[in-house]
Amino acid sequence: METSKTISAVFFLFVVQTGFGQTELKQLYGKVILNSKPVEGINITNSNSQINVISDVEGNFSIPVKENEVLVFSAVNLNPLKRRITKDDFASSELLIVEMTTKELELQEVVVNENTAITAENLGIIPKGQKKYTQAERQLATAGDFKPIMLLGLLGGSMQLDPLINKINGRTKRLKANVEIEKREKNLQRLGYLFDDAYFVQKLQIPEENVNEFKLFVTENTDFCAILNSKNKTSAAFLLGELAVKYKEIISSENK
Repeated sequence: METSKTISAVFFLFVVQTGFGQTELKQLYGKVILNSKPVEGINITNSNSQINVISDVEGNFSIPVKENEVLVFSAVNLNPLKRRITKDDFASSELLIVEMTTKELELQEVVVNENTAITAENLGIIPKGQKKYTQAERQLATAGDFKPIMLLGLLGGSMQLDPLINKINGRTKRLKANVEIEKREKNLQRLGYLFDDAYFVQKLQIPEENVNEFKLFVTENTDFCAILNSKNKTSAAFLLGELAVKYKEIISSENK
């Protein structure tokens, strides 16, 4: 009788230990690729624990996960991908390779080859290295900026009247505002391309209803805008973390 109880107890402990082992978090190592090339900046989220990591410049990532849990791979310009983790994924000594696909854009086709670099500069229409202006910047350049010294030219008949008229009706001021708005819109587009809304909510812990306001907040930071223009995602992510702390302090003080 005692022997039977002992066997039952040992069997029970074995079952409990086995069950515990199956639910234990393990570190999974993998690589994200696109067209056989590593992809940086992919958001990898454990849909069960909501742990989120980002692939590095070599496409590599490491995330704690349990067997049968689902990892979600996402990026703004790529199709989202879900991958259920199996026992074989842990057993393999090789990296887990995850291949992403590009989102298809309707009515837009881009063909890239060695002959696509045909520009106005290459054709000799404009000098190479000449600054290119947007429509808003061209309008501002045409309108001109009024300076009091221009009044001296009025006496000799050499002063252009457009800057003076624009000073009176405020058109130059409005055009300057248009240039700033255009720059802000471009920065917001670059920000949306590098980081999706899930990154702000899950990684930076920004309340979902404040995400758009936070985007406006960071695009007012000249250092961050300079990093956006350089397309350095790693530096952008680092500064975003600092700005997120400041922003959350601001909204916290406003809610008191």
